[in-house]
This record gives sequence, C-alpha cells and structure tokens, in this order.
Amino acid sequence: MSSLQALCSGLPLRPLPENRGRQAGVPHAPVRTPSLSPAEKQLALRNALRYFPPDVQELLAPEFAQELQLYGHIYMYRFCPDIEMRAYSIEQYPCQTKAAAAIMHMIMNNLDPAVAQFPQELVTYGGNGQVFSNWAQFWLTMFYLSKMTEEQTLVMYSGHPLGLFPSSRSAPRLVITNGMVIPNYSSRTEYEKLFALGVTMYGQMTAGSYCYIGPQGIIHGTVLTVLNAARRYLGIEDLAGKVFVTSGLGGMSGAQAKAAVIVGCIGVIAEVDKAALEKRYKQGWLMEVTDSLDRCIQRLRVLQLGLQQALGWAGLPAALGLCVLSCFVNLAPLGEGTCLAPSGFSRPLLGAPILLLCPSREARKKKEVLSLGYHGNVVTLWERLVHELDTTGECLVDLGSDQTSCHNPFNGGYYPVQLSFTEAQNLMASNPAVFKDLVQESLRRQVSAINRLAEEKFFFWDYGNAFLLEAQRAGADVEKKGAGRTEFRYPSYVQHIMGDIFSQGFGPFRWVCTSGDPQDLAVTDELATSVLEEAIADGVRASVKLQYMDNIRWIREAAKHRLVVGSQARILYSDQKGRVAIAVAINQAIACRRIKAPVVLSRDHHDVSGTDSPFRETSNIYDGSAFCADMAVQNFVGDACRGATWVALHNGGGVGWGEVINGGFGLVLDGTPEAERRARLMLSWDVSNGVARRCWSGNQKAYEIICQTMQENSSLVVTLPHKVEDERVLQQALQL
Repeated sequence: MSSLQALCSGLPLRPLPENRGRQAGVPHAPVRTPSLSPAEKQLALRNALRYFPPDVQELLAPEFAQELQLYGHIYMYRFCPDIEMRAYSIEQYPCQTKAAAAIMHMIMNNLDPAVAQFPQELVTYGGNGQVFSNWAQFWLTMFYLSKMTEEQTLVMYSGHPLGLFPSSRSAPRLVITNGMVIPNYSSRTEYEKLFALGVTMYGQMTAGSYCYIGPQGIIHGTVLTVLNAARRYLGIEDLAGKVFVTSGLGGMSGAQAKAAVIVGCIGVIAEVDKAALEKRYKQGWLMEVTDSLDRCIQRLRVLQLGLQQALGWAGLPAALGLCVLSCFVNLAPLGEGTCLAPSGFSRPLLGAPILLLCPSREARKKKEVLSLGYHGNVVTLWERLVHELDTTGECLVDLGSDQTSCHNPFNGGYYPVQLSFTEAQNLMASNPAVFKDLVQESLRRQVSAINRLAEEKFFFWDYGNAFLLEAQRAGADVEKKGAGRTEFRYPSYVQHIMGDIFSQGFGPFRWVCTSGDPQDLAVTDELATSVLEEAIADGVRASVKLQYMDNIRWIREAAKHRLVVGSQARILYSDQKGRVAIAVAINQAIACRRIKAPVVLSRDHHDVSGTDSPFRETSNIYDGSAFCADMAVQNFVGDACRGATWVALHNGGGVGWGEVINGGFGLVLDGTPEAERRARLMLSWDVSNGVARRCWSGNQKAYEIICQTMQENSSLVVTLPHKVEDERVLQQALQL
C-alpha cells in the first residue's frame, strides 16, 4: 500500500509497480472504438511511452499496445496507485502550499471509488468525464503539486501536466484547459481518435476541473428543478401524490431517487446497469430492489391489504407516512419477484410481506412519498405506461424527464431497448454502426411513448443531457413548428424551469471542508443558513426570497438525508450577494478557528456565467448569441485575474463534445484578509458577467438584477439594451 508521501514522489520506475491489470469487482468504462490506422496506433503508443525513460519502454510497450487493442485507450493500469483513494485531510499532504494540498484533496476525491463512476479509467461521471487521460499524468501532477511554491503555476493541457512555470502570488496556482480542439475538428469521430492518441480529453464539467462533490450536486439541482417544475406545470407547491418518471442511477443521475424523497413526490427511476444500482443501494440511497416490471406497475395501481402489518413487521411505527421503494427489473442475480431489504432493516422484504407496501395510485390519494426504481430499459417503462393509459384510460405519471448520458449516446451513454446490457456492450465494441442504428431506433420509440402520454395532463422536459437533440438527429418527432434551432417540442429545463433562476444570478455555489471533519461542514451549514435568513430579514425581492427559502430548506434536509459522499462538501443555489456573504462568513470562521482547516469554494460549471451551451445553459438566450462562447471564456479569464486559486476551461460537458464551452474555478479560503479580498472580487465578477450577458440578450429579470447591482456598486457599469418598442419599425425598414 502506497503512502501519500510516495504518491508525491513522482512516477514509480525503479522498481516498476506490479501490473495488476483491470481490477475485478469494480465498474469499468465501455470499450472505446477510435478506428485508428496502423500509423495512428504507433503514434498513440509513442505518445504514451514518452512519459517513461528508454530502459523501461521495451517492457511497457507490449502492455500499452494491448490496452489500446482491448479497450481503445491506454490507461496505464500498471500505474493505478495501490492506495485508498479518497480525500485525505489537507494536513496530510506533503506540500509547500495550502493551495496545492487543497487541489490534491479535490483530485483524490474525484477518483474515490465511492464517488467516481469508473475509477480505474479515471472517469468521475457522465460515462466519459475524465480527471486525467492516464495514470502517469496523475503521478506527475501530484509530484508537481507537492513541489509547487506560491510563485509558480502548474499548467494542465487536457490531463497532461505541462509543468510548473514562474508566476506571481496573485496568479492562479493551477490553470487547466480540457478539449480545446480547433472548432472545425471538434467532432465526435475526431475526438475518439484524439483521445486514443492521448492528446486531448473530455473533462465533462467538474471532473476535469477537480471540483466534483459526488451526486449531492445533482440532487440539489434535481430538487430545485422538480420543485419549480411543479410550480410552473402543475401550479402547486406541495408535490405529495405526484409521480415523476425519469431514468438513470449512474454518476450524476444516481441522485434522482434521493431527490424524489426530499421534494416529497413519487419518483420512478429506470436503470440498465446492475453495478450502478448496487452502488446506490450500498450507499443507502436505494432502499429496496425488485426484478419484476409487473410488480412495479402493480404498485402504481393497487394498494395491497395489510399495510399496518407490514410496517409493524419491518420494525417501523404503524403511523409512518413515508414509504420509499426502489424496485428494479431484470436484476440477474435475483430471482423473479425478489426484493432486497431497505438499508438498516433486519430482514429482507420477501414473500407475502412485500405485497403489503403501498403503491403509488393509492399513495397519490394518501399523499405518501415513494422512490420506485425499475432495473431495465427506460423505453420499456415508458411504453408500459402508454399501455396502461390505452387499456385503462388512466395516466399514471404527472412529470417526466431523462438523465441518461445522451451526450455520449453511442459509447455507453444510452443503451438501446432491443438489447440486454451485456449484448449492448458487446455490440458497441464489435459493430458500432449497427449499435448506433439501434440507439436511434430506441430513441424514436422512447419519444413516441412520451408523445402519447403528453396528450394527457403529463409534462416532460429535457434535463440538459442532449436527449432531445439526439432524438431529433435520430428522426424522432420532437419538432416544434416555427421554433428556433434551440427549441423542441418539449422545453429544456433551463428554458422553462431554471433559466429565470440563472437570470437572477442564482446558481450552484459549493464548498469543500478540507479538514475532512463533518463538524466543520456542520458549522458552514449553520453559517450559510444564517446568512440567507439575515438577507430575508433585511428585505429582498419576492422571487429572490423564494429561492433563499428553497435553499434554507435544502441545507436542513441535506444534513438529515446524509448526502455527503466523498469529501465534506455542500452545495446550494445562491445569488451574488449570498455567495459573497457566505464566503466572508466562512473565511472569518476559519480565522477564529471555528473551522479547523481551509475551505475550497467552487461551483458547478453549469451556472449563471460558467457555460455557453445552446441546448442547455444558454438555451433561453434568444438574441442569436446562444451559439457564441464569449461569456464562458471571459469568465475563465476574469476569474484568473481576480484571485481564483485555480481555473479551468473545457470543450464539452453536459450536452457533449463540441456542443458547449464551459469553465470553473477553485478558491481556497484560509482565514486571511487576502482570501476575503479575493472572494469578494472574484465571486462578484463570476456572477455579474453572466447576468450582464443575459440582460443584454433581452431578459427582463436579468435587466432588473444588474441594475440593482450597479446601484449597490458604483464601480460596476454595464451596457444596457434599449427595447424596440414598435415592431412596425422593423417591418417597414425591411419592407415586410
């Protein structure tokens, strides 16, 4: 077992570590199919060997060539460290600067097997969101960070540590770019080749910027999305008795079962990957599994007798009004109709007692909370719901979405309904063209079922995973007549649900307590709640107050639901004023030792200013600039100029390679006045940039917020748009 000291000593070469190959019993990334020519294969091998001196190249070359042949990429499994990969306390890292130790803490969290989707392939989430391209890059990065001073900056080129360069104390300690491919060559086909060559990588959003905090982030986003969807589509604040159907229990989508419970609805989630559901079950996020689709639908229809007996049998109070079920179909190791017990139960729910748990038709009347899972393809679930509608006249679903990794549909992000999970993986590697055809047929079937349900009082939205974009490319009926390029038959969640929240400056602000102590996190929760409550007491707009109240509720629920996976982290949606105030409060708590170690501030790239993505974050930009990336690039540069500890700029993320430019940051609070100065300056820019852009595009709420911000800060001067009051001026000028 390696130590942190050994991990920071550079590539282990003498002796070389044992080649243990792929580890059994952990999930692995799908086989990639880059279709390299013989010359390109030689280039990929040469590129991998340049990390190593000539005396070991002869030994390493055959195994690297085998990896390329078997898996479509050279991961360098031999160099996967023999250490418990997790976020250690910042004091344990052998570094010269707190900033470097904080970055190490974040990197190791992204690769923690409890956090990462495919840890041995260095994938954190999203099916292909890489932290590094290979393990040699990991070792070198840790070595450089351990040596870095306050007058050096580490430069990262798509996972590759280019080196330490002289800089100043005010400069970022780390600058990351991922996937910065010339636009004409930023295609999926070209990406597969470039990744296989080891010269670029897909960092998703917070995977390649070292800022992922586990599924807590997407839980919070899903909670807010479903709450606001209910307000917009159903006209309600209370989701009790309402049914939400979606898919995915993987790296990001795994949050959905927990989110359904927090908002108080009935959630039905489909998942094809046994490993993904087992991971969520072991974490306690899934309380029960079954392998019968009929039983899953039955629970959506008929309340069985003996609920009081079932609750008493399970050791629960008879009056309990919470029933969280997670039922999965086609789970190979389980027998037909078998269920596993909820976490913490002394006995599995097998045989007759399982029939006593409450299904959602009656649960809708009783307004109970359920999280129902279906292990099988989501298309079969949608088609079965259509069958129930057509045969009984009853629509069993109110809200729907999709969280498959549709940004990567032909390499494991979406599995076609015609094949089993294993069959799909085999065909994906052996015949990519046929696999693609089946995926597109499956997408057409899925949309057809959703369209039928939408004829009733059912509302569907795209969750920013490129589902509708890929469905359109597959020929599915998603067209919205007379609409622009970014609009479909169903809206994206930004267009209808979250877009106005972004326009008000609210977005996914987060922090990580590098001590690793849950007590430090509890202190930050208390501080953040206090800051938001004080802001409400001081008086804010009604729309802002609503968001603050949602987030106060979220913080309280987060602690209760044990949402921390990996590092001691928290996320909430806040505006500029809230972010700055929370940062200042945390920094002061560090200064007076109420918090024991530095805290890293960050955010999801999916934010007010961080991402230009015409089919997601900027899909509600209607002045024609949705396809322009000035905002994200300016944000990256502006954060670097204003005090960020590290900055990152990525091609891809969310909706896929070539579809988005996005950036993020890390800012280390260490209790010093300098840290507070940086936080005030950088966080203000990080929000105002995006609000100003959204204002210029014509968004009225953004206009109001940026005007208010200018009144509060005389140094901020933003160009404001003038409306065309009379549309006839345009028509007459163009002689229409």
